[in-house]
Amino acid sequence: QLQVAESGGGVVQPGGSLRLSCVAVGFTLDYSVIGWFRQAPGKEREGVACISSSDGNEYVRESLKGRFSISRDNIRNTVYLQMNNLKPEDTGTYYCATDSWGYFSDCAPHEFESWGQGTQVTVSS
Repeated sequence: QLQVAESGGGVVQPGGSLRLSCVAVGFTLDYSVIGWFRQAPGKEREGVACISSSDGNEYVRESLKGRFSISRDNIRNTVYLQMNNLKPEDTGTYYCATDSWGYFSDCAPHEFESWGQGTQVTVSS
């Protein structure tokens, strides 16, 4: 069974940066797909960024481009979400997820079957 585990959340002031890590457990990033999602209280879970090594496809949510980026380190078997110039509206629980199919279409939650426990990101002064 594919498993992923997130880390790197915390409390940061507006304008600050965080880098979240998603470690693949029990599988390698070769021919895999990893997605980052977030959920704020009272809101639906939304796609933040996705990356597939199966076809090289990468996606960052349009409204986050220029501040967020996704990258992959195959040696560490880890996918990173770099978040810069953080804003209070970025506050939420961030999840990474994977799927055995290895591809994504819309970077939407329903495309992913295995989820981490989430890591909390709070942007506040």
